[in-house]
Amino acid sequence: MSISAIMGISLSGMQAQQTRLAATANNVANAMTPGYHRLETSFVSRAQGGVSATVAPSDGTVLDDTSNVDLASEMLSLVEAEIGFSANAAAWETGADIWDVLLSIKRD
Repeated sequence: MSISAIMGISLSGMQAQQTRLAATANNVANAMTPGYHRLETSFVSRAQGGVSATVAPSDGTVLDDTSNVDLASEMLSLVEAEIGFSANAAAWETGADIWDVLLSIKRD
């Protein structure tokens, strides 16, 4: 696997976590909106490597005067998105550092 492929995979992971974070933020913002269906994020592995995220409303039952958003679950999702993004960012930065080393070797 090439350095570029590794960086691309980590970039797709960061983008997927960004999608998850946006859906979670939307859920928190609409937690008190009557009839609101929380958004759920699903991750799917790509055949060429990496991951993609899709967002869809949940199938849970919602009464007209409430929503099905649990703020504790949403806060947990925020923490998980932060950890996932940080892990992918670290992998991307490592790839960038390796590229820098290779470029300095080539110049010498």
